[in-house]
Amino acid sequence: MNDLQHDAGQLSRFLDEHPAVVVLTGAGISAPSGIPTYRDSEGVWQHSQPIQHQEFLLDESRRQRYWARSMLGWPPVRNASPGAGHLALAELERSGHINLLITQNVDRLHQRAGSKRVVDLHGRLDRVRCLDCGTFYDREDIQQRLLRDNDPVAPAMTRPRPDGDADLPDDYVRDVTVPSCDNCLGLLMPDVVFFGGTVPKSRVATCMAAIDQSDAIVAIGSSLQVYSGFRFCRHAIGSGKSLAIINPGKTRADAMATLKIPRDCGPLLHQIARTAAIHQ
Repeated sequence: MNDLQHDAGQLSRFLDEHPAVVVLTGAGISAPSGIPTYRDSEGVWQHSQPIQHQEFLLDESRRQRYWARSMLGWPPVRNASPGAGHLALAELERSGHINLLITQNVDRLHQRAGSKRVVDLHGRLDRVRCLDCGTFYDREDIQQRLLRDNDPVAPAMTRPRPDGDADLPDDYVRDVTVPSCDNCLGLLMPDVVFFGGTVPKSRVATCMAAIDQSDAIVAIGSSLQVYSGFRFCRHAIGSGKSLAIINPGKTRADAMATLKIPRDCGPLLHQIARTAAIHQ
């Protein structure tokens, strides 16, 4: 028996003992799709700090910075394909093992893979909203406006970063035209929760209720350093539920875990989903 088979056996037994689970996913599940993670295997931040919620609201230059970098960072997210982990979780949902999938990612790859019961905890990058009148826009429509109103930048000048961001020279950022609402000229913002922002209470309540109605929570591809995700693990443990973690590096919840499998999730979940499909 190789290491993958051993780990698959451990996870399979966990799912047999806890037939109804909530799954929490982080950036690690989307890394094979070409979307970088925020942290390394030790949970240490790998990039400069992303834009903060209040910065975006109050500082025009920071909005210029965001939209300039997003103009280059959006296409890799738009064009990304679901990986083995996304596809396997969709299959496990169809097999009846997953009550709810909570994702900290904003890339919508779980939905593209076929998962139906998904909560986008931090929102969705493919949609933009006006903070003044509430109008929603498709992110690709905003992309075409950005390309129309600004000089193009060669992709060679940029480096992809997490969540549709990209490194970009500062001298380019200063000249970027920021999009505004067609209806009221109001402030447009991606429909995501920036760092320093607040996840809507109703969204959190939905997740907590699903955990209460499940046997366990399985955290996949997340260091759980951000409280918005970590709180679900803590709530599960506090409610007498079990916690399984699949992540190659350290996580904030390792000491609480019933099962920790320190590996990338794609091949492992693929094997588990195949087994579940065979036994249906």
